[in-house]
Amino acid sequence: MQGLRSILSGSIALFVLAHFGHHLVSFLTTPLLPYIRADFQLDYTASGLLVSAFTVAYGFAQLPAGWLADRLRPSLLITVAISGVALAGLVVSLTPNYWTMAIFLALMGILGGGYHPATPPLISAAVEPEIRGRSLGIHNIGGGLSHVVGPFVAVALAGLWGWRSAYIICAIPTVIFGLLFHRVLKRLEEKAVASRNAENAGSPSLFAGDRASRLWTFVLLSTFTSAVLISIIPFIPLMLVDQFSVSREAAVYYLVLIYSAGLWISPFGGYLCDRFGSIPVLISVCLLTVPVIFLLNVLPYGPGTGLLLFLIGVIIYVRMPVSEAFIVGEAPVEKRSTMLGIYYFAGMEGGGVLTPVMGYLIDRMGFAGAFQAAAGAVLVVTLICSLRLLRKN
Repeated sequence: MQGLRSILSGSIALFVLAHFGHHLVSFLTTPLLPYIRADFQLDYTASGLLVSAFTVAYGFAQLPAGWLADRLRPSLLITVAISGVALAGLVVSLTPNYWTMAIFLALMGILGGGYHPATPPLISAAVEPEIRGRSLGIHNIGGGLSHVVGPFVAVALAGLWGWRSAYIICAIPTVIFGLLFHRVLKRLEEKAVASRNAENAGSPSLFAGDRASRLWTFVLLSTFTSAVLISIIPFIPLMLVDQFSVSREAAVYYLVLIYSAGLWISPFGGYLCDRFGSIPVLISVCLLTVPVIFLLNVLPYGPGTGLLLFLIGVIIYVRMPVSEAFIVGEAPVEKRSTMLGIYYFAGMEGGGVLTPVMGYLIDRMGFAGAFQAAAGAVLVVTLICSLRLLRKN
C-alpha cells in the first residue's frame, strides 16, 4: 500500500503532466501537416522533410543530452526539454516560410533531447526500487496521452483559428508548467544525488564483465525491436488504403488505436517488470512482435486488423518502462543517463534509417513480403539475444 501511495504521489503525477506537455507540443507538426502544406504549398517530399527536421535532431540530441545529464543538473535539462520545446513551438507559430520553420523545428528537437535521458533516474529516486517499473510505466501515460489527444486538439484549433494557433495555445501553458515544475525537480535531484553517492563506491564499471555484456545485449534487443516497429508504422495507413480500400481518414485514425495502448498498458508492463524481471518481459514482447508483424498483411481486413494494431501499441508501451527500469538498475549510477541517451538514440535513429529500407522492400516485395522479412529479422535477433541474456541471467 505504501508503494502504491508513492507511485501516486504528487511528484509522479507531475511527471505524467510533464511528459504530456513535452510530447504534445513536439507532436503537433504531424497532425497539422495538411494545413502547413497548404499554407506553404509543399510537395510530399518537403512535407516529410519538415517532420524529419524535428525527429532527426531529437534523436541525435539524446546522446549529448544523456552525457550532460550525468555531469550537470538533470533538472535543468528536463526544464529546457519542457519549457524550451514550448518556446520553440511559439517561434514555429511565427515562422514566415518553410526553411525558417524547418530550422526552428530542428532547434525544438535539440532542446527536447534531454527529457528522456534525464527523467527516469529522477523518477527512480522518488520511489522504492521494488515499484520502479510501475512508476516508469505510469510516467509513460503522459506520452501516450499526448499522441491520442494531440491530433484532435490540433485539428480542432486549426479549424477555428488556423494551424499557428495550435502551437500558441498548447505552448503557453507548457512553458509556465515547465518553469514551475523546476522547483519539484530540484528537490528530487538532491535525493538522486544522495542515492548516487551511496551507491557509487561499490558500482562496477559499465564496460567491464558480464554485467556490461548483459546490458548491451538487452539494449540491442530492445532498440532493434523498437526500430523495426517505428519503420513499419508509417506504412500502415498506406497498407490499409492500398490493400484493403480503407478511406484515408479512417486509415489515419487507426494510428490512434496504436497509441491508445499507452494510456493503460505501460503501467501494467511496469508491474510485470517489478514482478517477473525485465529480461523475461522484454523477451516475451519481442517474441510477440514476430507474429503480429507477420500477420499484418495476411489476415483479412476486419476486427483482426484492429487487434494487431492494438498489439503493436501494447508491445511499444510495455517495452518502454521495462527497458528504462533495466537500464537504471544495471548501469553504473554515474552513467545511467548516458546509457539512456544511447538507448533512445539507437531506437529513434534506427527507426529513421530502417523506414526508407522498409519502403524499398515494400516497393520490391509488396507489403506481405516486406513485413514477413521484418518479422524474420526480429525473430533472429530475439533468439540470439535471448540465449545470451538467459545464460547470463
